[in-house]
Amino acid sequence: MPYSTAFGDHFYCQTDGRLECGHVFLSGNGLPDRWAGQAEFTIGELGFGTGLNACETWRHWKIARPSSGVLHFVSFELFPMQRADIDRALAHWPELDAERQALTALWPDRPEGTVLLDLDEQTRLSVVCGDALESLTASLLIFDAWFLDGFAPSRNSAMWSLELMQAVFDHTRPGGSFATYAAAGFVRRNLQTAGFTVERKPGFAGKREMLRGDKP
Repeated sequence: MPYSTAFGDHFYCQTDGRLECGHVFLSGNGLPDRWAGQAEFTIGELGFGTGLNACETWRHWKIARPSSGVLHFVSFELFPMQRADIDRALAHWPELDAERQALTALWPDRPEGTVLLDLDEQTRLSVVCGDALESLTASLLIFDAWFLDGFAPSRNSAMWSLELMQAVFDHTRPGGSFATYAAAGFVRRNLQTAGFTVERKPGFAGKREMLRGDKP
């Protein structure tokens, strides 16, 4: 179970991070159903961590993707992990063996700048190393869906600030969505102030609530 000493928090739910990804981020964004008929789909993520969400999303994408569709998964990460640590963390899930092996085979020894990986002919992964607000503000990309997966708001409030949520909103196409395990009041208010419609949904593994929403 990877643990961040910088933020005093685990990288994902201790019950089952892979199933949490499906409940919170995929279902919360209406995936994989929204992939149907899409020539290109772009997902943004705050917090790459071990790459668990990217690998689980890629696994579902390979099953449900349109024949000529392209997925671009873009993650913003301040402290990129080393290959061996990613490999050890993801080895917990045999369901992800193929994705784990492909990711770690391509992962650089010293991740910095923007790591660009062509996972297959229809899947591209970009990991933008550095401050999320600075990187996203400078980005020209517009996203269809967001996985907001920073460390707990009580331990990493900068990842849930109004300024960053506004940048997320500004880089989301109309009709785009977000989902997050977080349900803190200030996170919900920041997302609403940024312009998202926000709704509470049942959380994963007994957690009372999570948040999801859309850009009008």
